[in-house]
Amino acid sequence: MNAAREMLDGGPVDVLCGDYLAELTMLILAKAQAKDPDAGYAKTFLSQMRDVLADCVARGVKVVANAGGLNPAGLTAALEELGTGARIAYVEGDDLRGSLDAITPPVTGKPVSANAYLGGWGIAEALAAGADVVVTGRVTDASLVVGPAAWWHGWGREDFDALAGAVAAGHVIECGPQATGGNYSFLDEITDRRYPGFPIAEIAADGSSVITKHPGTGGLVSVGTVTAQLLYEIASPAYLGPDCTTHFDTIALTDDGEHRVRISGVRGSPPPPTLKVALNDAGGYRNTMTLVLTGLDLEAKAAYAEQLLFEVLGGRDRFAEVDVRLLRFDHPDAPANDQATAHLRVTVKDPDPRVVGRSFSNATMELALGGYAGFHTTTPPTTESAFGVYRPAVVPREAVIHTVVLPDGERRVVADPPDVSDVAPQTLNVRNGTSLTLSGGRTTRAPLGTVAGARSGDKGGDANIGLWTRSDDAYAWLRGYLTADRVRGLLGPEATDLAIEVHELPNLRALNVVVHGLLGDGVASSTRPDPQAKGLGEYLRSRVVDVPEALISA
Repeated sequence: MNAAREMLDGGPVDVLCGDYLAELTMLILAKAQAKDPDAGYAKTFLSQMRDVLADCVARGVKVVANAGGLNPAGLTAALEELGTGARIAYVEGDDLRGSLDAITPPVTGKPVSANAYLGGWGIAEALAAGADVVVTGRVTDASLVVGPAAWWHGWGREDFDALAGAVAAGHVIECGPQATGGNYSFLDEITDRRYPGFPIAEIAADGSSVITKHPGTGGLVSVGTVTAQLLYEIASPAYLGPDCTTHFDTIALTDDGEHRVRISGVRGSPPPPTLKVALNDAGGYRNTMTLVLTGLDLEAKAAYAEQLLFEVLGGRDRFAEVDVRLLRFDHPDAPANDQATAHLRVTVKDPDPRVVGRSFSNATMELALGGYAGFHTTTPPTTESAFGVYRPAVVPREAVIHTVVLPDGERRVVADPPDVSDVAPQTLNVRNGTSLTLSGGRTTRAPLGTVAGARSGDKGGDANIGLWTRSDDAYAWLRGYLTADRVRGLLGPEATDLAIEVHELPNLRALNVVVHGLLGDGVASSTRPDPQAKGLGEYLRSRVVDVPEALISA
Protein backbone atom coordinates (compact mmCIF):
# COMPACT_ATOMS: atom_id res chain seq x y z
CA MET A 1 0.00 0.00 0.00
CA ASN A 2 2.95 2.39 0.60
CA ALA A 3 4.61 1.82 -2.78
CA ALA A 4 3.21 4.96 -4.41
CA ARG A 5 4.27 7.16 -1.52
CA GLU A 6 7.74 5.59 -1.39
CA MET A 7 8.27 6.20 -5.10
CA LEU A 8 6.96 9.75 -4.99
CA ASP A 9 9.02 10.83 -1.98
CA GLY A 10 12.15 8.74 -2.56
CA GLY A 11 13.61 10.83 -5.39
CA PRO A 12 12.83 12.43 -8.75
CA VAL A 13 10.05 10.77 -10.76
CA ASP A 14 8.38 12.00 -13.95
CA VAL A 15 5.72 9.29 -14.32
CA LEU A 16 4.39 7.03 -11.58
CA CYS A 17 3.27 3.72 -13.15
CA GLY A 18 1.19 0.97 -11.59
CA ASP A 19 0.45 -2.54 -12.85
CA TYR A 20 -2.57 -4.03 -11.08
CA LEU A 21 -3.87 -6.68 -13.47
CA ALA A 22 -3.20 -10.35 -14.16
CA GLU A 23 -5.29 -13.12 -15.70
CA LEU A 24 -6.53 -14.10 -12.24
CA THR A 25 -7.22 -10.47 -11.31
CA MET A 26 -9.60 -10.09 -14.26
CA LEU A 27 -11.59 -13.06 -12.99
CA ILE A 28 -11.73 -11.58 -9.49
CA LEU A 29 -12.84 -8.20 -10.82
CA ALA A 30 -15.52 -9.88 -12.97
CA LYS A 31 -16.94 -11.59 -9.88
CA ALA A 32 -16.98 -8.25 -8.03
CA GLN A 33 -18.70 -6.53 -10.94
CA ALA A 34 -21.35 -9.27 -11.13
CA LYS A 35 -22.35 -8.34 -7.58
CA ASP A 36 -22.01 -4.57 -8.06
CA PRO A 37 -22.03 -3.04 -11.58
CA ASP A 38 -20.15 0.00 -10.26
CA ALA A 39 -17.21 -2.22 -9.18
CA GLY A 40 -14.72 -3.94 -11.45
CA TYR A 41 -11.64 -1.79 -10.84
CA ALA A 42 -8.68 -2.16 -8.43
CA LYS A 43 -9.68 -0.44 -5.22
CA THR A 44 -6.12 -0.64 -3.92
CA PHE A 45 -5.12 1.97 -6.47
CA LEU A 46 -7.91 4.29 -5.34
CA SER A 47 -6.67 4.01 -1.75
CA GLN A 48 -3.13 4.83 -2.84
CA MET A 49 -4.31 7.86 -4.81
CA ARG A 50 -6.13 9.21 -1.77
CA ASP A 51 -2.69 9.47 -0.21
CA VAL A 52 -0.55 10.77 -3.09
CA LEU A 53 -2.61 12.22 -5.94
CA ALA A 54 -2.73 15.79 -4.66
CA ASP A 55 1.05 15.74 -4.24
CA CYS A 56 1.51 14.27 -7.72
CA VAL A 57 -0.50 17.11 -9.24
CA ALA A 58 1.42 19.71 -7.24
CA ARG A 59 4.78 18.29 -8.34
CA GLY A 60 3.80 17.69 -11.95
CA VAL A 61 4.22 13.90 -11.68
CA LYS A 62 2.00 12.00 -14.12
CA VAL A 63 0.21 8.81 -13.02
CA VAL A 64 -0.45 5.91 -15.37
CA ALA A 65 -2.09 2.67 -14.20
CA ASN A 66 -4.13 -0.21 -15.56
CA ALA A 67 -6.18 -0.28 -12.37
CA GLY A 68 -9.37 0.45 -14.36
CA GLY A 69 -9.73 -3.29 -14.93
CA LEU A 70 -13.24 -3.89 -16.24
CA ASN A 71 -14.49 -0.42 -15.37
CA PRO A 72 -11.99 2.36 -16.16
CA ALA A 73 -14.82 4.91 -16.41
CA GLY A 74 -15.95 3.98 -12.91
CA LEU A 75 -12.45 4.37 -11.52
CA THR A 76 -12.12 7.74 -13.25
CA ALA A 77 -15.34 8.92 -11.58
CA ALA A 78 -14.09 7.72 -8.19
CA LEU A 79 -10.77 9.54 -8.66
CA GLU A 80 -12.55 12.75 -9.62
CA GLU A 81 -14.48 12.57 -6.36
CA LEU A 82 -11.19 12.92 -4.46
CA GLY A 83 -11.26 16.63 -5.38
CA THR A 84 -7.59 17.02 -6.22
CA GLY A 85 -8.16 18.93 -9.44
CA ALA A 86 -6.29 16.27 -11.40
CA ARG A 87 -7.13 16.04 -15.10
CA ILE A 88 -8.04 12.39 -15.59
CA ALA A 89 -8.32 10.42 -18.82
CA TYR A 90 -9.12 6.77 -19.37
CA VAL A 91 -8.56 4.18 -22.07
CA GLU A 92 -11.17 1.61 -23.06
CA GLY A 93 -12.04 -0.75 -25.90
CA ASP A 94 -10.34 -3.84 -24.50
CA ASP A 95 -13.53 -5.32 -23.04
CA LEU A 96 -14.96 -7.61 -25.72
CA ARG A 97 -17.78 -9.24 -23.76
CA GLY A 98 -20.32 -7.53 -25.98
CA SER A 99 -18.56 -8.46 -29.22
CA LEU A 100 -17.12 -11.98 -29.26
CA ASP A 101 -17.67 -12.97 -32.88
CA ALA A 102 -14.25 -12.03 -34.24
CA ILE A 103 -12.27 -13.93 -31.62
CA THR A 104 -10.25 -17.00 -32.65
CA PRO A 105 -10.75 -19.77 -31.69
CA PRO A 106 -14.52 -19.19 -31.66
CA VAL A 107 -15.95 -18.45 -28.24
CA THR A 108 -18.52 -20.86 -26.86
CA GLY A 109 -20.69 -19.91 -23.94
CA LYS A 110 -20.57 -16.58 -22.16
CA PRO A 111 -17.20 -15.73 -20.62
CA VAL A 112 -17.20 -13.63 -17.46
CA SER A 113 -14.34 -11.59 -18.90
CA ALA A 114 -12.95 -11.20 -22.42
CA ASN A 115 -10.22 -8.61 -22.83
CA ALA A 116 -7.90 -7.70 -25.67
CA TYR A 117 -4.42 -6.52 -24.72
CA LEU A 118 -4.11 -2.93 -25.95
CA GLY A 119 -0.91 -0.98 -26.53
CA GLY A 120 0.45 2.31 -25.25
CA TRP A 121 -0.76 4.81 -27.84
CA GLY A 122 -4.01 5.64 -26.05
CA ILE A 123 -1.94 6.50 -22.97
CA ALA A 124 0.39 8.65 -25.09
CA GLU A 125 -2.53 10.58 -26.60
CA ALA A 126 -4.05 11.22 -23.19
CA LEU A 127 -0.77 12.59 -21.82
CA ALA A 128 -0.28 14.73 -24.92
CA ALA A 129 -3.76 16.19 -24.30
CA GLY A 130 -2.72 17.30 -20.82
CA ALA A 131 -3.95 14.48 -18.61
CA ASP A 132 -2.39 14.22 -15.16
CA VAL A 133 -3.70 10.70 -14.66
CA VAL A 134 -4.42 7.98 -17.21
CA VAL A 135 -6.24 4.83 -16.13
CA THR A 136 -6.76 1.92 -18.46
CA GLY A 137 -8.42 -1.43 -18.71
CA ARG A 138 -6.42 -4.35 -20.09
CA VAL A 139 -3.32 -3.01 -21.76
CA THR A 140 -0.12 -5.04 -21.82
CA ASP A 141 1.93 -4.53 -18.69
CA ALA A 142 4.75 -2.93 -20.69
CA SER A 143 2.31 -0.47 -22.31
CA LEU A 144 2.28 1.42 -19.02
CA VAL A 145 5.88 2.37 -19.82
CA VAL A 146 5.67 2.46 -23.63
CA GLY A 147 2.87 5.05 -23.62
CA PRO A 148 4.62 7.61 -21.39
CA ALA A 149 7.97 7.09 -23.16
CA ALA A 150 6.40 7.58 -26.60
CA TRP A 151 4.68 10.77 -25.39
CA TRP A 152 7.77 12.15 -23.68
CA HIS A 153 10.13 11.57 -26.61
CA GLY A 154 7.65 12.21 -29.41
CA TRP A 155 8.08 8.80 -31.02
CA GLY A 156 6.04 7.73 -34.01
CA ARG A 157 4.18 4.47 -34.43
CA GLU A 158 6.87 3.20 -36.79
CA ASP A 159 9.78 3.77 -34.37
CA PHE A 160 9.90 0.07 -33.62
CA ASP A 161 13.41 -0.08 -32.16
CA ALA A 162 12.69 2.68 -29.65
CA LEU A 163 9.32 1.17 -28.81
CA ALA A 164 10.93 -2.24 -28.33
CA GLY A 165 13.45 -0.69 -25.95
CA ALA A 166 10.59 0.71 -23.89
CA VAL A 167 8.88 -2.69 -23.92
CA ALA A 168 12.04 -4.25 -22.49
CA ALA A 169 12.23 -1.58 -19.78
CA GLY A 170 8.53 -1.98 -19.02
CA HIS A 171 8.88 -5.75 -18.79
CA VAL A 172 11.65 -5.33 -16.24
CA ILE A 173 9.81 -2.94 -13.90
CA GLU A 174 6.25 -4.29 -14.30
CA CYS A 175 6.54 -6.66 -11.32
CA GLY A 176 8.05 -4.10 -8.97
CA PRO A 177 10.75 -5.48 -6.65
CA GLN A 178 11.24 -8.62 -8.74
CA ALA A 179 13.73 -6.40 -10.62
CA THR A 180 15.52 -5.24 -7.47
CA GLY A 181 16.37 -8.50 -5.72
CA GLY A 182 12.96 -10.00 -5.05
CA ASN A 183 12.44 -13.64 -6.07
CA TYR A 184 16.14 -13.85 -7.01
CA SER A 185 17.96 -17.18 -7.10
CA PHE A 186 21.41 -16.06 -5.93
CA LEU A 187 20.57 -14.86 -2.45
CA ASP A 188 24.24 -14.45 -1.52
CA GLU A 189 24.51 -11.55 -4.02
CA ILE A 190 21.96 -9.50 -2.07
CA THR A 191 23.87 -7.86 0.76
CA ASP A 192 21.12 -5.36 1.65
CA ARG A 193 18.38 -7.63 2.97
CA ARG A 194 15.82 -4.92 3.63
CA TYR A 195 12.64 -5.09 1.56
CA PRO A 196 13.72 -4.21 -1.99
CA GLY A 197 13.15 -0.72 -3.30
CA PHE A 198 10.83 -0.35 -6.27
CA PRO A 199 12.44 -0.15 -9.72
CA ILE A 200 12.86 2.91 -11.91
CA ALA A 201 13.39 2.99 -15.68
CA GLU A 202 15.27 6.01 -17.05
CA ILE A 203 14.34 5.89 -20.74
CA ALA A 204 16.39 7.73 -23.35
CA ALA A 205 15.20 9.12 -26.69
CA ASP A 206 16.59 6.12 -28.60
CA GLY A 207 14.68 3.64 -26.38
CA SER A 208 17.69 2.54 -24.37
CA SER A 209 17.24 2.73 -20.64
CA VAL A 210 18.85 2.40 -17.24
CA ILE A 211 17.15 0.33 -14.56
CA THR A 212 17.78 1.62 -11.04
CA LYS A 213 16.04 2.35 -7.73
CA HIS A 214 15.86 5.23 -5.29
CA PRO A 215 18.98 5.80 -3.15
CA GLY A 216 18.89 4.28 0.31
CA THR A 217 16.39 1.55 -0.51
CA GLY A 218 16.93 -2.17 0.00
CA GLY A 219 17.70 -4.95 -2.42
CA LEU A 220 19.93 -5.02 -5.48
CA VAL A 221 19.88 -3.88 -9.09
CA SER A 222 22.41 -5.89 -11.08
CA VAL A 223 22.78 -7.51 -14.48
CA GLY A 224 21.58 -10.68 -12.77
CA THR A 225 18.40 -9.23 -11.26
CA VAL A 226 17.50 -7.54 -14.55
CA THR A 227 18.22 -10.71 -16.53
CA ALA A 228 15.98 -12.71 -14.23
CA GLN A 229 13.05 -10.37 -14.78
CA LEU A 230 13.59 -10.12 -18.54
CA LEU A 231 13.12 -13.91 -18.70
CA TYR A 232 9.91 -13.84 -16.68
CA GLU A 233 6.98 -15.36 -18.62
CA ILE A 234 8.15 -14.40 -22.11
CA ALA A 235 7.88 -17.67 -24.11
CA SER A 236 9.58 -17.09 -27.53
CA PRO A 237 12.38 -14.48 -27.83
CA ALA A 238 10.22 -12.75 -30.48
CA TYR A 239 7.91 -11.16 -27.94
CA LEU A 240 4.68 -10.18 -29.69
CA GLY A 241 2.98 -7.01 -28.52
CA PRO A 242 0.33 -4.57 -29.73
CA ASP A 243 2.81 -1.80 -30.62
CA CYS A 244 5.78 -3.82 -31.85
CA THR A 245 7.48 -7.17 -31.77
CA THR A 246 10.37 -6.99 -29.32
CA HIS A 247 13.31 -9.26 -30.05
CA PHE A 248 14.60 -10.27 -26.65
CA ASP A 249 17.57 -12.00 -28.25
CA THR A 250 18.95 -8.55 -29.19
CA ILE A 251 18.94 -7.05 -25.70
CA ALA A 252 22.34 -6.03 -24.30
CA LEU A 253 22.83 -5.50 -20.57
CA THR A 254 25.79 -3.64 -19.06
CA ASP A 255 26.68 -2.50 -15.57
CA ASP A 256 26.26 1.29 -15.36
CA GLY A 257 27.33 1.83 -11.75
CA GLU A 258 26.02 0.84 -8.34
CA HIS A 259 22.41 -0.34 -8.66
CA ARG A 260 22.30 0.77 -12.29
CA VAL A 261 21.99 -1.52 -15.33
CA ARG A 262 21.84 -0.24 -18.90
CA ILE A 263 19.52 -1.89 -21.46
CA SER A 264 20.52 -1.17 -25.06
CA GLY A 265 20.58 -2.60 -28.56
CA VAL A 266 16.96 -3.74 -28.50
CA ARG A 267 15.55 -4.32 -31.95
CA GLY A 268 11.87 -4.07 -32.78
CA SER A 269 9.76 -4.97 -35.78
CA PRO A 270 6.09 -4.48 -36.72
CA PRO A 271 3.50 -6.03 -34.42
CA PRO A 272 1.27 -8.90 -35.57
CA PRO A 273 -2.14 -8.22 -37.17
CA THR A 274 -3.92 -9.68 -34.16
CA LEU A 275 -4.17 -8.78 -30.49
CA LYS A 276 -3.92 -11.26 -27.66
CA VAL A 277 -7.20 -11.93 -25.82
CA ALA A 278 -7.66 -13.33 -22.31
CA LEU A 279 -10.94 -15.15 -21.71
CA ASN A 280 -12.15 -16.25 -18.29
CA ASP A 281 -15.09 -18.63 -17.93
CA ALA A 282 -16.96 -19.71 -14.83
CA GLY A 283 -15.61 -23.22 -14.38
CA GLY A 284 -17.84 -24.51 -11.60
CA TYR A 285 -17.03 -25.27 -7.98
CA ARG A 286 -14.21 -26.99 -6.14
CA ASN A 287 -13.18 -28.10 -2.70
CA THR A 288 -9.99 -29.52 -1.24
CA MET A 289 -9.29 -31.46 1.93
CA THR A 290 -5.80 -32.44 3.02
CA LEU A 291 -5.36 -35.59 5.09
CA VAL A 292 -2.18 -35.96 7.16
CA LEU A 293 -0.34 -39.29 7.16
CA THR A 294 2.33 -40.03 9.77
CA GLY A 295 5.12 -42.50 10.30
CA LEU A 296 5.26 -45.88 8.60
CA ASP A 297 3.52 -47.34 5.55
CA LEU A 298 2.54 -43.95 4.14
CA GLU A 299 1.78 -45.16 0.61
CA ALA A 300 -0.40 -47.98 1.93
CA LYS A 301 -2.18 -45.56 4.26
CA ALA A 302 -2.78 -43.16 1.37
CA ALA A 303 -4.26 -45.86 -0.84
CA TYR A 304 -6.49 -47.06 2.01
CA ALA A 305 -7.66 -43.51 2.79
CA GLU A 306 -8.50 -42.83 -0.86
CA GLN A 307 -10.44 -46.10 -1.13
CA LEU A 308 -12.45 -45.47 2.05
CA LEU A 309 -13.16 -41.81 1.28
CA PHE A 310 -14.70 -42.46 -2.11
CA GLU A 311 -16.57 -45.44 -0.74
CA VAL A 312 -18.17 -43.12 1.84
CA LEU A 313 -18.85 -40.52 -0.88
CA GLY A 314 -20.55 -42.98 -3.20
CA GLY A 315 -17.79 -43.26 -5.81
CA ARG A 316 -15.49 -41.00 -7.82
CA ASP A 317 -18.08 -40.76 -10.58
CA ARG A 318 -20.18 -38.43 -8.43
CA PHE A 319 -17.77 -35.64 -9.34
CA ALA A 320 -16.93 -34.05 -12.66
CA GLU A 321 -13.22 -34.12 -11.79
CA VAL A 322 -11.11 -35.68 -9.03
CA ASP A 323 -7.44 -34.97 -8.28
CA VAL A 324 -5.57 -36.90 -5.57
CA ARG A 325 -1.92 -36.14 -4.76
CA LEU A 326 0.38 -37.68 -2.17
CA LEU A 327 2.82 -34.97 -1.08
CA ARG A 328 5.83 -36.37 0.76
CA PHE A 329 7.57 -34.41 3.51
CA ASP A 330 8.63 -37.41 5.61
CA HIS A 331 12.11 -38.57 6.61
CA PRO A 332 13.13 -42.01 7.93
CA ASP A 333 13.55 -42.07 11.72
CA ALA A 334 12.48 -38.43 11.81
CA PRO A 335 13.80 -36.41 14.77
CA ALA A 336 10.45 -34.57 15.14
CA ASN A 337 6.82 -35.54 14.59
CA ASP A 338 6.21 -33.03 11.81
CA GLN A 339 9.16 -34.42 9.84
CA ALA A 340 7.50 -37.84 9.71
CA THR A 341 4.40 -36.66 7.85
CA ALA A 342 2.99 -36.59 4.34
CA HIS A 343 -0.17 -34.99 2.97
CA LEU A 344 -2.88 -36.66 0.92
CA ARG A 345 -4.46 -33.74 -0.94
CA VAL A 346 -7.88 -34.51 -2.39
CA THR A 347 -9.57 -31.99 -4.72
CA VAL A 348 -12.98 -32.43 -6.32
CA LYS A 349 -14.75 -30.26 -8.91
CA ASP A 350 -18.32 -30.15 -10.15
CA PRO A 351 -20.83 -27.73 -11.70
CA ASP A 352 -23.12 -28.31 -8.70
CA PRO A 353 -21.85 -26.59 -5.54
CA ARG A 354 -23.78 -29.03 -3.34
CA VAL A 355 -21.80 -31.98 -4.67
CA VAL A 356 -18.41 -30.54 -3.64
CA GLY A 357 -19.49 -28.55 -0.59
CA ARG A 358 -19.75 -29.74 2.99
CA SER A 359 -21.11 -33.08 1.84
CA PHE A 360 -17.61 -33.78 0.51
CA SER A 361 -15.50 -32.25 3.27
CA ASN A 362 -17.66 -33.67 6.09
CA ALA A 363 -17.20 -37.13 4.59
CA THR A 364 -13.47 -36.97 5.26
CA MET A 365 -14.23 -36.80 8.99
CA GLU A 366 -15.76 -40.28 8.85
CA LEU A 367 -12.22 -41.59 8.45
CA ALA A 368 -11.26 -40.22 11.88
CA LEU A 369 -12.46 -43.32 13.70
CA GLY A 370 -12.73 -45.83 10.85
CA GLY A 371 -9.69 -45.03 8.73
CA TYR A 372 -5.90 -45.32 8.96
CA ALA A 373 -3.88 -44.91 12.14
CA GLY A 374 -3.05 -41.33 13.05
CA PHE A 375 -5.73 -39.69 10.88
CA HIS A 376 -6.06 -35.92 11.07
CA THR A 377 -6.52 -33.07 8.60
CA THR A 378 -4.85 -29.70 8.09
CA THR A 379 -8.18 -27.83 8.33
CA PRO A 380 -11.72 -28.40 9.56
CA PRO A 381 -14.28 -29.28 6.86
CA THR A 382 -14.51 -26.48 4.30
CA THR A 383 -17.23 -25.25 1.97
CA GLU A 384 -17.02 -25.06 -1.81
CA SER A 385 -15.53 -22.17 -3.78
CA ALA A 386 -16.10 -21.07 -7.36
CA PHE A 387 -13.23 -21.37 -9.84
CA GLY A 388 -12.54 -20.01 -13.29
CA VAL A 389 -11.10 -21.39 -16.51
CA TYR A 390 -8.63 -19.33 -18.53
CA ARG A 391 -8.51 -19.50 -22.34
CA PRO A 392 -6.02 -17.64 -24.55
CA ALA A 393 -7.24 -16.35 -27.90
CA VAL A 394 -6.57 -13.67 -30.51
CA VAL A 395 -8.68 -11.10 -32.29
CA PRO A 396 -8.03 -9.06 -35.48
CA ARG A 397 -6.85 -5.58 -34.62
CA GLU A 398 -9.60 -4.02 -36.74
CA ALA A 399 -12.25 -5.70 -34.56
CA VAL A 400 -11.09 -3.74 -31.50
CA ILE A 401 -11.91 -0.05 -31.06
CA HIS A 402 -9.05 1.27 -28.96
CA THR A 403 -10.49 4.48 -27.47
CA VAL A 404 -9.16 7.20 -25.20
CA VAL A 405 -11.54 9.46 -23.30
CA LEU A 406 -9.82 12.77 -22.54
CA PRO A 407 -10.30 14.86 -19.39
CA ASP A 408 -12.77 17.15 -21.19
CA GLY A 409 -14.88 14.16 -22.26
CA GLU A 410 -13.70 14.05 -25.88
CA ARG A 411 -13.51 10.51 -27.22
CA ARG A 412 -10.78 9.60 -29.71
CA VAL A 413 -10.25 6.34 -31.55
CA VAL A 414 -6.57 5.39 -31.36
CA ALA A 415 -4.97 4.54 -34.69
CA ASP A 416 -3.10 1.30 -35.26
CA PRO A 417 0.59 1.21 -36.27
CA PRO A 418 0.93 1.89 -40.03
CA ASP A 419 2.65 -1.43 -40.76
CA VAL A 420 1.48 -4.64 -39.12
CA SER A 421 3.09 -7.87 -40.12
CA ASP A 422 2.14 -11.51 -40.35
CA VAL A 423 4.81 -12.62 -37.93
CA ALA A 424 5.86 -16.12 -38.93
CA PRO A 425 5.73 -18.80 -36.24
CA GLN A 426 9.11 -19.05 -34.57
CA THR A 427 11.26 -22.08 -35.28
CA LEU A 428 11.43 -23.85 -31.95
CA ASN A 429 14.98 -24.64 -30.91
CA VAL A 430 14.20 -27.87 -29.09
CA ARG A 431 17.55 -29.58 -28.88
CA ASN A 432 18.30 -33.21 -28.22
CA GLY A 433 22.03 -33.21 -28.98
CA THR A 434 24.99 -34.15 -26.83
CA SER A 435 26.08 -31.83 -24.07
CA LEU A 436 29.24 -29.75 -24.18
CA THR A 437 31.89 -30.58 -21.60
CA LEU A 438 34.75 -28.62 -20.11
CA SER A 439 38.11 -29.53 -18.57
CA GLY A 440 38.60 -32.76 -20.48
CA GLY A 441 35.08 -33.98 -19.80
CA ARG A 442 35.55 -34.34 -16.01
CA THR A 443 32.22 -33.82 -14.25
CA THR A 444 30.86 -34.01 -10.75
CA ARG A 445 27.36 -34.43 -9.35
CA ALA A 446 25.94 -31.08 -8.26
CA PRO A 447 22.63 -29.20 -8.28
CA LEU A 448 21.86 -27.47 -11.58
CA GLY A 449 21.44 -24.27 -9.55
CA THR A 450 25.14 -24.29 -8.74
CA VAL A 451 25.72 -22.75 -12.17
CA ALA A 452 22.28 -21.41 -13.23
CA GLY A 453 19.70 -19.07 -11.80
CA ALA A 454 16.01 -19.44 -12.61
CA ARG A 455 12.74 -17.55 -12.56
CA SER A 456 9.47 -19.26 -13.34
CA GLY A 457 5.79 -18.42 -13.67
CA ASP A 458 2.61 -19.02 -15.61
CA LYS A 459 1.37 -18.10 -19.06
CA GLY A 460 -2.20 -19.32 -18.90
CA GLY A 461 -2.01 -23.11 -18.75
CA ASP A 462 1.70 -23.17 -19.63
CA ALA A 463 4.66 -22.89 -17.28
CA ASN A 464 7.62 -20.69 -18.20
CA ILE A 465 11.12 -21.21 -16.77
CA GLY A 466 13.90 -18.77 -17.58
CA LEU A 467 17.43 -19.93 -16.73
CA TRP A 468 20.63 -17.91 -16.97
CA THR A 469 24.29 -18.27 -16.07
CA ARG A 470 26.95 -15.87 -14.86
CA SER A 471 29.73 -16.84 -17.27
CA ASP A 472 30.20 -17.71 -20.93
CA ASP A 473 31.60 -21.14 -20.08
CA ALA A 474 28.59 -21.95 -17.91
CA TYR A 475 26.23 -20.90 -20.68
CA ALA A 476 28.11 -22.99 -23.27
CA TRP A 477 27.57 -26.01 -21.06
CA LEU A 478 23.97 -25.19 -20.16
CA ARG A 479 22.77 -24.66 -23.73
CA GLY A 480 24.25 -28.00 -24.75
CA TYR A 481 23.05 -29.89 -21.71
CA LEU A 482 19.52 -28.67 -21.09
CA THR A 483 17.58 -30.16 -23.98
CA ALA A 484 13.81 -30.51 -23.98
CA ASP A 485 14.14 -34.21 -23.15
CA ARG A 486 16.43 -33.46 -20.20
CA VAL A 487 14.00 -30.84 -18.88
CA ARG A 488 11.20 -33.39 -19.14
CA GLY A 489 13.20 -35.94 -17.19
CA LEU A 490 14.25 -33.48 -14.50
CA LEU A 491 10.71 -32.19 -13.93
CA GLY A 492 9.44 -35.71 -13.34
CA PRO A 493 6.17 -37.55 -14.00
CA GLU A 494 3.90 -34.51 -14.35
CA ALA A 495 5.85 -33.38 -17.44
CA THR A 496 6.25 -36.80 -19.08
CA ASP A 497 3.65 -36.34 -21.81
CA LEU A 498 3.86 -32.56 -22.22
CA ALA A 499 5.32 -30.57 -25.12
CA ILE A 500 8.40 -28.61 -24.06
CA GLU A 501 10.23 -25.85 -25.92
CA VAL A 502 13.72 -24.55 -25.16
CA HIS A 503 14.57 -21.13 -26.60
CA GLU A 504 18.08 -19.70 -26.69
CA LEU A 505 18.98 -16.13 -25.72
CA PRO A 506 22.79 -16.12 -25.95
CA ASN A 507 22.92 -12.36 -25.48
CA LEU A 508 21.64 -12.90 -21.93
CA ARG A 509 23.47 -16.22 -21.43
CA ALA A 510 20.00 -17.62 -21.00
CA LEU A 511 17.52 -20.28 -22.01
CA ASN A 512 13.76 -19.95 -21.80
CA VAL A 513 11.77 -23.14 -21.27
CA VAL A 514 8.04 -23.40 -21.97
CA VAL A 515 6.20 -26.42 -20.55
CA HIS A 516 2.85 -26.58 -22.33
CA GLY A 517 -0.24 -27.61 -20.38
CA LEU A 518 1.42 -28.10 -17.00
CA LEU A 519 -1.08 -25.76 -15.32
CA GLY A 520 -4.21 -27.10 -17.02
CA ASP A 521 -6.81 -24.38 -17.49
CA GLY A 522 -4.83 -21.71 -15.67
CA VAL A 523 -4.18 -20.60 -12.12
CA ALA A 524 -7.81 -20.38 -10.98
CA SER A 525 -8.48 -23.94 -12.08
CA SER A 526 -5.16 -25.71 -11.52
CA THR A 527 -4.97 -28.35 -8.80
CA ARG A 528 -1.17 -28.21 -8.50
CA PRO A 529 0.01 -27.14 -5.03
CA ASP A 530 1.94 -24.42 -6.92
CA PRO A 531 -0.72 -23.37 -9.46
CA GLN A 532 1.36 -20.55 -10.99
CA ALA A 533 4.61 -22.54 -11.23
CA LYS A 534 6.40 -19.93 -9.12
CA GLY A 535 8.59 -22.56 -7.50
CA LEU A 536 9.16 -24.69 -10.60
CA GLY A 537 12.40 -22.95 -11.55
CA GLU A 538 13.86 -23.43 -8.07
CA TYR A 539 12.83 -27.09 -8.18
CA LEU A 540 14.66 -27.49 -11.49
CA ARG A 541 17.74 -25.82 -9.96
CA SER A 542 17.67 -28.30 -7.08
CA ARG A 543 18.00 -31.35 -9.35
CA VAL A 544 21.42 -32.98 -9.18
CA VAL A 545 23.12 -33.37 -12.58
CA ASP A 546 26.59 -33.97 -14.02
CA VAL A 547 28.30 -30.55 -14.01
CA PRO A 548 31.82 -29.92 -15.37
CA GLU A 549 34.28 -29.62 -12.51
CA ALA A 550 35.73 -26.46 -14.04
CA LEU A 551 32.39 -24.70 -13.57
CA ILE A 552 32.13 -25.75 -9.94
CA SER A 553 35.60 -24.42 -9.12
CA ALA A 554 34.84 -21.19 -10.99
